[in-house]
Amino acid sequence: MTPRKLLFYTHALAGGGAERVLASLASGMAALGHEVLFAVDFEADQNRPYLSPDIRVFVLGRNHARAITRLAALLRREKPDVSLSALSISNLKHALAAILTGRPRRAILSYHGYWVSEPQFLSRVSYALTPLLTRLAARTVCVSAGLKSYLTLHHGAAASRMALIYNPVLKGPLQPARSARELLARKPILLASGRMVSYKNFPLLIRAFARMANRDARLLILGEGPERATIMAEINRQQIADRVTLLGYVAEPWAIYAQARCFVLPSDSEAFGLVVAEALANGLSVVSTNCDGPREILDRGRYGWLVPAGDEKALAAALDAALADPGEPNPRIERAKLFSLEKAVAAYDALIEDVLARL
Repeated sequence: MTPRKLLFYTHALAGGGAERVLASLASGMAALGHEVLFAVDFEADQNRPYLSPDIRVFVLGRNHARAITRLAALLRREKPDVSLSALSISNLKHALAAILTGRPRRAILSYHGYWVSEPQFLSRVSYALTPLLTRLAARTVCVSAGLKSYLTLHHGAAASRMALIYNPVLKGPLQPARSARELLARKPILLASGRMVSYKNFPLLIRAFARMANRDARLLILGEGPERATIMAEINRQQIADRVTLLGYVAEPWAIYAQARCFVLPSDSEAFGLVVAEALANGLSVVSTNCDGPREILDRGRYGWLVPAGDEKALAAALDAALADPGEPNPRIERAKLFSLEKAVAAYDALIEDVLARL
């Protein structure tokens, strides 16, 4: 392996799956022996534990124009072999900084969601410019085959310049469940996790949970976001506040996975669904709506239950079935190895070498 100098960039190490992924990839690259730099617009602590303390961090500022200017100056000064970014606003600013410094063929962008998942104005501008950005940048990474098809078919992305690399799952310090008997010995706890935004559709989960036949079940929800009050209102409307707990954002949720018998994802759409892969890695049975990322992770239902998006009755029935018979964890744990950090780091390392070979 040839040691390289790499610059990673996103808006912040805030609480979110894409931010955790980028911090983990940067740390994985540093562990391989690359010199790694990390740039953010502003400081945030939620996913900072996933970034190696040996990595230099540069704070550019919240003002978009200033961040682009400072990122361009950083590229000129540090001259990384390759620069990488995640999320649409950061991709746009990264691309502009790379153009300003004559380095677009050293820039790798990565998309982690759909139009609906990033509603900010500049995010929408970035999606509108997808045909141009994917042709200017060296490569654009998509985190699922479904997302790759979506960007190509609906946003005019250059298919020949796209790459598929799944998001990496991190391993917690606790051992996953070893048998169905061990899962059944746990309390009937359902776990859900994600940003509290509309397309994650936690109100649907609350209504489905209220429909379940198993009245001993409890529901834990990890995450924060603007829909928290709406979710709480639905909990109160269904009169199940004594059985549902909103835990907020937890950077290292491994002990909570170790309490649960089943994981549930109720999203209307999901480009990948990192928490679904995490649940498999922890041996949990999984119930998910049938959307792109989870369908790929669960191999079209081979490793979990898939129900139609928006169908609370089907979701309730699947949750009852998963709690009653969670199945053996080992096949799920083996499946999760497809999404290991080691595989993701190796895939990015190979992509970087391919980009540099074409200069």
